[in-house]
Amino acid sequence: MVEVKKVLNNNVVITIDPSYKEVILIGKGIGFNKKVGQTINADAAEKVFRLEDQKEQDKYKQLLPYLDEDFITFMHDVLSLIESKMGKIINEHIHIGLTDHIAFAIKRAREGIYIKNPFLVETEALYHQEYKVAKDIVAMIQKYSGVDLPEGEIGMIALHIHSSVTDRNLSELNQYSKLVFHLIQMIEEGLEIKLDRDSINYYRLVQHIRHAIERAKSGSYTKDQAILANVLKKEYPLCYNLAWKIVKVMQKTIQKPVDESEVVYLTIHLQRLLD
Repeated sequence: MVEVKKVLNNNVVITIDPSYKEVILIGKGIGFNKKVGQTINADAAEKVFRLEDQKEQDKYKQLLPYLDEDFITFMHDVLSLIESKMGKIINEHIHIGLTDHIAFAIKRAREGIYIKNPFLVETEALYHQEYKVAKDIVAMIQKYSGVDLPEGEIGMIALHIHSSVTDRNLSELNQYSKLVFHLIQMIEEGLEIKLDRDSINYYRLVQHIRHAIERAKSGSYTKDQAILANVLKKEYPLCYNLAWKIVKVMQKTIQKPVDESEVVYLTIHLQRLLD
């Protein structure tokens, strides 16, 4: 049994559990005629929602009054899907961030306002599993609301998912997508080619750049590649020089040193694209 602290609506109640922590209970009619101070059986709830971070919990409670009762329940189905497909949610901000994002996306779509996502292809290549789950969520949204969200929303939802299971900041993930997008443009211009966004080569290139960024972020370097670097510099000067330009842009953007071995690996990758 838990004590009622606040009734938000007929289906959502904020309670205090025996350890004096706030717990949000969600269930059809669970808040009907309930008063502050009454006890309620937590087992009667369809969903029990606990946020460990007090700041996130406060933000979530501020958001709840602006949401329809059935939408709150729907969002918990969405979050349950994410956990079942991706594993435990680490970054609790998704409860506020994704809930707010989807509610606003539905509102925008109903008003005929669509936002273009220029990094959609890069997001799909960078976060392939999250993208697949996001597609399922967009299908759920269509079934729930009758609204068809634009394809760009899949990419945005995918970033929220990746942020939630890796505990990485959304602004950092957006920076990654923009950086990859910019580097791809540099490669196309430098090699005078047009990459097929649906090809396996494009997917491999994006993944290669992603791992290079992550290695720089974590400071994990490989063994010295000076001998191979000299060979590549002579054999493939175009790709070698372009690889150095890319590494310099990467360093400037993420504010971390990028190991010289990345130039070697990138040169080989670029030459493969040309071949």
